[in-house]
Amino acid sequence: MSEFVVVVVEPETPGNVGTIARAMKNFGLSDLKLVDPPEIDRDSEAYGFAGHAREDVLPNAETVTFDEVVERYHTVGCTAITAEDARSHTRFPFRTPAELRESLAAVETDTALVFGREGTGLNNDELSRLDEVCSIPASADYPVLNLGQAATVTLYELRELFVDETQLPDVERERASEPEIERLYDQFDAFLAHVEHREHKRERTQRLVRRLVGRTHPTEREVSTLTGVFRRAAREVDPDRESVVSGTESASGSESGSDSASASEAASDSTPGSGSDPTAEE
Repeated sequence: MSEFVVVVVEPETPGNVGTIARAMKNFGLSDLKLVDPPEIDRDSEAYGFAGHAREDVLPNAETVTFDEVVERYHTVGCTAITAEDARSHTRFPFRTPAELRESLAAVETDTALVFGREGTGLNNDELSRLDEVCSIPASADYPVLNLGQAATVTLYELRELFVDETQLPDVERERASEPEIERLYDQFDAFLAHVEHREHKRERTQRLVRRLVGRTHPTEREVSTLTGVFRRAAREVDPDRESVVSGTESASGSESGSDSASASEAASDSTPGSGSDPTAEE
């Protein structure tokens, strides 16, 4: 397995070191190396900004020299300022973090992600000694990110190299069956016949809805709910007319069942505290 480390060259603010340590823990890294860092003690803002990384990543950070990093690792220098073309090889060619992820995924090499100073970043002499250059796409009017922000964005884009599993559930999209979706189209057509009497308008709208639903890959629950909505809407428009779609009731459930399901969802959404983030810290 390749080893990945984060290196910060001459950080000026302990708080940024803590922010980087926290981002490392968020995205599965633990080896932090510092070149000429400021004094970082337990009472500094570094520990205040580090979150749970104060327990391992930050206290285990190692002070190293720039020469040691260059000699030991395949190095990637992170900078906001790049050259425009190959006339300057100090800051060109460069990769975005997403492109870097694809490149590093294809090789096995111990890699150091190197970040520079808050005020000036990595200088040209330092970049000339590194193997690759990485830059975050940002507004041309203001491309320079805060050191902690730049590290967080970069590690997020590279997370698939370090993290095997996240807190997000592995949910597969379940698309409703084609017969169920066709019943939805039929019920929509029946509703449309009540409200639009011009043939060419109906045909155009039918095609539009088919394309729209086709792109969304709706679930069985979504199709069932929409089918019931259009059925009831058609009856509201013409109370004396029975539904023209055979099999709709059995396919989409009773109206009361659909209504109760919708009510249940609404109740769930309005439950006190349902919008809170159980993973929030401090």
